[in-house]
Amino acid sequence: MIVALSTTPAFAQDVKLLQKYNDWSVYTATGSPKVCFAVSQPTSSTPKNVRRGPIYFYITDYPADKVTGEISLKMGYPFPAGGKATVTVGNDKFELFTKDEGAFVEKTADEAKLVDSMKAGSSMKVQGRSARGTDTGDNYSLSGISDALDRIAKECGE
Repeated sequence: MIVALSTTPAFAQDVKLLQKYNDWSVYTATGSPKVCFAVSQPTSSTPKNVRRGPIYFYITDYPADKVTGEISLKMGYPFPAGGKATVTVGNDKFELFTKDEGAFVEKTADEAKLVDSMKAGSSMKVQGRSARGTDTGDNYSLSGISDALDRIAKECGE
């Protein structure tokens, strides 16, 4: 997996792979301020005949700002104004707001709930609709997520 600096989250620093945990990779952005994040790409996406840019699911810690477990997605296409994305893990469903090609959890408490669901789950589905009206579905494996989040906490913990 290649993580481009132009994807969410944005860094003006060097990004270094710390370790891969099954389907999740942990990186740190060195410099000031230090940032740590886990990232994964879908194991499958639908529809298959649609061209999209890179697709990533991020969980990021910004220790200087005392932010942990911030969720962000890069969907590989622009959303319409007011667009939504949905993340489903087991029976838990979370609605995300969108901006440009990104999707984000609005409330910090919901981010924590989503992260807890991810730790307890084995797979996750992200659904969205592009500005062109194309419905998409991205399936992610959650294998390795707990170890990846533990590593982030170790690297970027207080």
